[in-house]
Amino acid sequence: MPAHETTRGEPVRIGVDTGGTFTDLLCLDSRGLTVHKLRSVPSDPSSAILAGIRALLETEPINVTLEVTHGSTVATNAVLERKGACLALITTAGFEDVLRVGRQTRPELYNFMVRRAEPLVSPDLTFGLHERIAADGSVLRPLNPVELNTLIATLREKQIDSVAVCFLHSYAFPQHEQQAAAALRAAGFRVSTSHEVLPEYREYERWATTAVNAYVAPLMARYLERLQTELGSASLRIMQSNGGSISAARAATEAVQTILSGPAAGVIGAQALGTLSGHTRLITFDMGGTSTDVSLVDGVIATTSESLVGDLPVRLPVLDIHTVGAGGGSIAWQDAAGGLRVGPRSAGADPGPVCFGVGTELTVTDANLLLGRLDSSYFLGGRLALDLARAQSIAESFAAKLNLSVPVLAEGILRIANANMERAVRVVSVQRGFDPRDFALLAFGGAGGLHACDLASSLDIATVLIPEHSGVLSALGMLLADVAKDYSASVLRPGVKLTASDLQSKLTPLAAQAQHDLAAEGFTSANITLTAALAMRYQGQAFEIDIPLPPHTLTGEDLAALDLDFHQRHAKLYGYSNPHRATEAVQLRLRAIGRTTKPLLPVATSIQQTPLPEPEISRQTIFSGSSLLTPIYHRNHLTPGMGGHGPAIIVTGESTNVIPPNWSWRIDTAGTLVASHKGGTA
Repeated sequence: MPAHETTRGEPVRIGVDTGGTFTDLLCLDSRGLTVHKLRSVPSDPSSAILAGIRALLETEPINVTLEVTHGSTVATNAVLERKGACLALITTAGFEDVLRVGRQTRPELYNFMVRRAEPLVSPDLTFGLHERIAADGSVLRPLNPVELNTLIATLREKQIDSVAVCFLHSYAFPQHEQQAAAALRAAGFRVSTSHEVLPEYREYERWATTAVNAYVAPLMARYLERLQTELGSASLRIMQSNGGSISAARAATEAVQTILSGPAAGVIGAQALGTLSGHTRLITFDMGGTSTDVSLVDGVIATTSESLVGDLPVRLPVLDIHTVGAGGGSIAWQDAAGGLRVGPRSAGADPGPVCFGVGTELTVTDANLLLGRLDSSYFLGGRLALDLARAQSIAESFAAKLNLSVPVLAEGILRIANANMERAVRVVSVQRGFDPRDFALLAFGGAGGLHACDLASSLDIATVLIPEHSGVLSALGMLLADVAKDYSASVLRPGVKLTASDLQSKLTPLAAQAQHDLAAEGFTSANITLTAALAMRYQGQAFEIDIPLPPHTLTGEDLAALDLDFHQRHAKLYGYSNPHRATEAVQLRLRAIGRTTKPLLPVATSIQQTPLPEPEISRQTIFSGSSLLTPIYHRNHLTPGMGGHGPAIIVTGESTNVIPPNWSWRIDTAGTLVASHKGGTA
C-alpha cells in the first residue's frame, strides 16, 4: 500500500463491503464520493480490498490521512463453513452437554429425519471443572487451581487454539470465570468468557454465543492483523451487527459482534437516503450476488437480540435483518420431481454466473441477461463484458430438460427468486404486525434495482426508491455509521417487586462504563448518547420484549408506564395482551452511541425542467411474456427532475435498475430514482 501516513487536511474515508461475489468500495474525499466495485476473492478477501483501495487512491497525494471502515464476512463464513479455530469449552462439571442438548426444539416440526446442527466444539474437547456458584452468589464449591492446571496441560497436548469458559450463573457472579481466564491467558491461550461476551442468564444462548466468539476470534485477529499491516498507519474500524463500528483491536477479541456487519451497514445507509427523499417508513431490500437481506424501518431501525448464524444462536443486539439465499448468483436447478428451483446455492465470485465466462450453472443474473434486462457491454461500467451467447447456449440445454423455451425458463427463474424474496419481506413486515403497503421499498445491492419493482408489485407497494449509489450502499452506510457499544445486566425480578431504585442501581454502573469506553475512543460527553431498555415478559413466558426506558432518573411513575407500554407492545406483536397478568423484568440493556462526523450527501436545492436525454440505446426486453422496445439510459446523464414511463432501464457503473410497464419514474432532489406504480398501488 502507498504510505498515506502524514496527517494533512481532511482525511480520506473509505467504506468497504466484502460480499460473496463483489467487493464494494466508496471513497469520500475533497472530490466528493467515488465508487469502485470489483470481484471478491473468497480465498483471500483482503486482496480485493487492498486492490480496490489502491485504485481509489491513485490520484491522491501520498501524505493524506486514511480512514477505512470495513464490513467483514470473515467471521460469518468461518461459522457457515466450519473453518474456525480448534476450540475447547470449559464449563461447570455436570453441564458439559448444554450445547448439544440446546433447547430440545425441532427446527422442522413434521420432519422426523431432520438433523440438528452440530455444536462448534466436540464432546471430547468439552471439559467440566468442579466449581459451583449458586444463583444468589454464594460459593458452593471453590475453583480448584490444581484441577485447572492439570486441564491446561491437557489443552496444550491437544493443541487447542482458543478456549470458551462458561460457568453456571457467571452472568451475575463471574469470579470463577475470571480466575480460570487469568490462568489460561497466562498459559498463552486465547480465551473468551461468557460474562464478557454475553452477561445474561440462559446458559444455552450464553454459552453458544461465547463458543461462536471463541471459534472465530483467532481467525478474525489474524485477518485484521494482516489487513492493518498492509494499510500501514491508516485507521481501520470494523462494522458490527448492531449498526455501529468498533476498532479493529476490539473486533479481534469480540469477533462475534461482526457476524452481520455488511447487511447492518446497508440498513444504516438506506435509512439516511430514504429520509433525504422524504420517506421515514421503509422496507429495505438489499439483493447482492449471494443473498438478499431485508429489514423494516418505521422511523427507527428495528433491532433484536435473537439471531441464528448457521443454525447456531447468537444472542446479541443486532439490527433486525432477515436473510434468504436469493441473489444474482443463485443457481437454477431441477429437483427430483422435475420442478424448477432457484437457490439457495450460489455461484458466488468463483466461478460466478455463466455469462461471466467460467460458471456452468444458470443463475438469476443469467436469466436477467437472457430477458434483455442487463446491458452486456456496460456491466460494471464496461469493465466486465457479459457473454450472452454462452448463457444462451447453456440455457437452451437446461430449458430442453424442462420442456420450456428459454424466455419462459428465464422468467420462471426470476419469478421463483422474487417469491423467495417476497416471503422474506413478509417476515419483517406482516409477521411483525406491519402492512407493507404503508411503506416504500428502498432497493440497493448490485441486483436490487433489477427486481425491486416486480417485488413491490407482488406486495402492493406503490413506491420504490433506488438511491444513486445503490450498488454500493452498504459501503456508504459504513461512512455514515456511528460508534456503538451494547451493555446488559440481568434483573430477573417480578414486576410487583421491582423498584425504581433497584433498576437505577443496575443502570448507573452500565452508563458509567459506557461513558468511559467511548471517552477512550475520543468522544466527548456532548457526542455521546445513551439509550436504555428493559426486557419484560409475562410470568411463565420463555421470551421477552424490550421496552424503552426514559432518559432521566427512574421514578415509580416510570415503572407504571413501562408496564403499560409492555402490554401495548405485546398486543401489537402477538395480537393479544393481558393487563391483569403478572409481569417480570428480565434484562436491562444499554446502548451507547458515539456520534461521528457524517459526510454531507448532495441534495439539489431546486429541480431544473431539463428534458430527458435520448437513450443510449433501445432494445427488445421481455416482460410477462411480451417483447417490448425498451430505452436504456446511463444514470450519470440524468439530473433531478428528469423522469419517464416504463418500460425503461437505467444503468450505472455498479447496478442496473429496471422500470417495468405500468410504472413511472423520476429523479428526486436527493438523486434517488423514485419509481411509482401508475395505479397508485401495485
